[in-house]
Amino acid sequence: MNSKVLIVIVNYKVARLVVDCLESLSTEIMALPGSEVVVVDNDSKDHSVEYIQKAIVSNGWSNWASALPSDYNGGYSYGNNFAIRPALKCPNPPDYIHLLNPDTQIRPGAILELVNFLDRREDVGLAGGAIEGPNGHIFRCANRFPTIISELDSGFKLGVISKLVSRWTKVQLDGDNPCKADWVPGVSLMIRREVFESIGLMDEEYFLYFEETDFCLCANKNGWPCWFVPKSQVLHISGSSTGVTGSRNIKNRVPDYWFESRQRYFVKNHGWFYATCADLMWILGHLVFRARKAIQRKEHSTPPNFFWDFIRNCSIVSGSRTLWTKR
Repeated sequence: MNSKVLIVIVNYKVARLVVDCLESLSTEIMALPGSEVVVVDNDSKDHSVEYIQKAIVSNGWSNWASALPSDYNGGYSYGNNFAIRPALKCPNPPDYIHLLNPDTQIRPGAILELVNFLDRREDVGLAGGAIEGPNGHIFRCANRFPTIISELDSGFKLGVISKLVSRWTKVQLDGDNPCKADWVPGVSLMIRREVFESIGLMDEEYFLYFEETDFCLCANKNGWPCWFVPKSQVLHISGSSTGVTGSRNIKNRVPDYWFESRQRYFVKNHGWFYATCADLMWILGHLVFRARKAIQRKEHSTPPNFFWDFIRNCSIVSGSRTLWTKR
């Protein structure tokens, strides 16, 4: 295996978790000759760079790992592009770029599994694996692109509805065999260099969330499909930098940038009318969901103020501003 990989980790105030991630990579990197890890610090302002650099030197990782400070926190896409852009311009660019969250730990063989798969399948542009939660549960994160149908399903949260629309919202998994997906999370995402050469870097108008979905959609439109490789697994401590673990987390209010990213994805890729229809489908479904919970006298498991935050940020209210407004 002669492939060279650039692993990019974007840090924001989780330096200790980054060092744990690098520790898990220390043995994996030996199976990837010529590969390197770049930790981009998104202007943490908390001595993260010094802490990470010290760990790199003291653990003898300097021959494959480095810290790259940025003086601006432009979000996830910006941080990744900060390392990817110069790498693509160098005389000997990497064959693959692996996006890896800072709050992850690599399970044995996870990166090599993705590299070997992409080496075998030259028609595939991106590949990602399974995600292990802190409780040991394995999430098989092969996803369909968000659509009006998936928004209706997300709003209703009703098993019979989910089953009826599953052919449009779920990927049919094939045991431990790789399968084609629309997109996989940027928690651990391997991207062929030619994909960047075909479609450019990640969209920096996204601050956080939906950027990898958007990137996979753009790649797919340009002939670079995405695949899910279940034998590649990483442990993920979700939401360490943001405090957000998704809509199922009822402890924290979802930040505005989640809604802005969602709106940008729909407006950019499908237009304002489609985005508005998607919003209305979710609102309709969610109102029925809340009514059902009220009749059952059960609490609903959505984050605080989620419904009204959704209304405030939906396309009808916000228009198409998320398409052109830069943070």
